[in-house]
Parts: sequence; C-alpha cells; structure tokens
Amino acid sequence: MKNSKATINLRQQQLLEYLMKYRNCDNKTLSELLSVTPITVRRDLQYLEERGLIKRFFGGAECIMPPESESTFSLHSPNDTISKTRIEIAKRAAMLIQDKETVFMNSSSTALLALEYIQDKSVLIITNNGRSLYTKRHPKAELILTGGEVYGQKQSLVGEFALNTLSKITATKCILGVSGISVAGGITSRVIQETAINQMMLNRCSGDKIVVADGSKIGIEHNFFSGNISDITHLITDSSAPKEHLDSLAKHGLKIIISG
Repeated sequence: MKNSKATINLRQQQLLEYLMKYRNCDNKTLSELLSVTPITVRRDLQYLEERGLIKRFFGGAECIMPPESESTFSLHSPNDTISKTRIEIAKRAAMLIQDKETVFMNSSSTALLALEYIQDKSVLIITNNGRSLYTKRHPKAELILTGGEVYGQKQSLVGEFALNTLSKITATKCILGVSGISVAGGITSRVIQETAINQMMLNRCSGDKIVVADGSKIGIEHNFFSGNISDITHLITDSSAPKEHLDSLAKHGLKIIISG
C-alpha cells in the first residue's frame, strides 16, 4: 500500500539519512530524489523538525543532529526517544530564562533547541552556533553570533575572534550542552576547539550556569575539559540518567532537574 506506515517510515528514514550525509538540501531535490510530491516532502520535513532532528528554512532543510550521534541513529528505533528527550530538556531550560536576560548558548544542538521555547520574553541570546540563524525564535528574542572560524559540520564558531567577542559580554545565564559530565571529570567535550568557548561563557556569566545533557552523558568523561562541577549551578537531564551519578552531583551542590 502506497501510503502504509512502513512506506512512510522508510521514506522519512531515507530523507533523514540524506540530510545527515549532505547536511542540507532544497525541497525540489528531495522531492526528485524520493519520487514524491513537494507537499509530501514538506510534510515529512515538518515531522522531522518536530522531533528535533532537522531545521527547515525557506525552500529546504538542514540536519542539526550532533555528528557523533549520526552513525547509530535510526529514526524509527529506540534511539528516536533521544530526540524527544532533548526537546523536553530544552523546554525545561527555556523555563529558567526570565524577561530582560542576556543568555549564552554554546554550539550544542540541545542548547539551541531551548531558543525555540523561550516565548514572549525580551531576551538577548549570544551564541557560537552558526545554525542558530535557521532556528525559529520569538520576535522578542534577539540573536547575536560571536563570529569566528567556522568549525566542521556542526558549524560552530571558534577561535580568537569568538573568544574576544565573549570576553566583552557579561551574561545573566548560560546554557551549555556537553559530551559528558561527572564529579571526577567535570564537564567535558569531544571537540577541543570548543572547550575554550565553553570556559569563556562560564567565566563571563554572572548568574545560573545550566548544563543540558541526556542520561547517556551523565557519569561520562571525555577527552577535553571545559569546567569543574563547581563552575555550574544546574543540570537538566532525563529519567534515564544513572541515579548514583545524579546523587553524587547533587551532593556537590548541583541543582538537578529531571525533564518530562
């Protein structure tokens, strides 16, 4: 049956895999590639965007999944829960933002998702995430990019130019995505170029310093150090996070928020 659930699932998976590989594409090309109408493509892209996997722009779409997750991701598998979890984590982070605040957001896709859920508040967002240009945001939310060297497929902005911009700003809140967080290792990253950005954002933030991380990152330590547990105030995660690690983080002064 042409429009069976299995057919739709397969088409959406193919569409996502194409965007994973080429990062962005226009609707016309996707329509021709899948031999479906542009309306069908737009409907599938809307579905993927609602799950936090892609971002649509006028006439096309781009993948926003972190590169490290792409090798094992399957749209219609248990891993799909991760994308829903990221959305819930982002929503909780957005709830902590108040009117008139200045907020740092790093290059994390989960941190960037929070931008969509900051509603009807006059806020100033400063980020090194190049993909923020394609992110939906409330008209009252102003966006400033740090500038700098564009790094890799994540399109994060790094280097001295970005650091110089951040050094001249004091934020009232900071939302950071991380690759790992543990009492022993602090907050860590897979990407060395981004650690200096994370450190500068923490140093230049006068208020709450919020880490957003799904349960798979709790208790994990990666190669590159961004900050100590004492450098942050909040951790927003999900119910899959190991309880023993959450308890340990809480004992070191972190306010733990479980999404969902």
